[in-house]
Amino acid sequence: MSTHVASGCTGAMTLRIILVLATVAAGLQAGSYYVWACGVLPGLRRVDDDTFVGVVAQVNQAIVNPVFLVTFLGAPVLTGSALALGAPRGWAVTALALTLLTVAITVAGNVPLNDALARDAADPTTARTTFETAWQRWNLARTLTSAGALAALAAAALHS
Repeated sequence: MSTHVASGCTGAMTLRIILVLATVAAGLQAGSYYVWACGVLPGLRRVDDDTFVGVVAQVNQAIVNPVFLVTFLGAPVLTGSALALGAPRGWAVTALALTLLTVAITVAGNVPLNDALARDAADPTTARTTFETAWQRWNLARTLTSAGALAALAAAALHS
């Protein structure tokens, strides 16, 4: 364990708690993107354009809620906190980079596509064509980064 952790049981316990919370937040994020990649999007491939655009638009609105945002923003904040408290540096730096990359992918890739889908909903065929493949690629990227962050955090917890 790093010398940054306060001496004694309190510092080590605080680090462990923060690592567990960061790991849970990263796991919830990874699970969200994984479910979209493996279940939701394959299911939506089977529906007509109107249904696809309507369902995705509704989910895009519903997902912006406090519960999702706590894990979405909490994963990098908690990971950074664990790093500052002395989590195993290699694992924690890797996890922090991956959680931040997950946020960046979402903000730069998925959110603009979500906004375009809502804006173009009057023409569902065009909206879907523009949205679906690109959004799936961005979602796959953040599925991988968030799963990588989860693995790195689990490794950090095991080595702390």
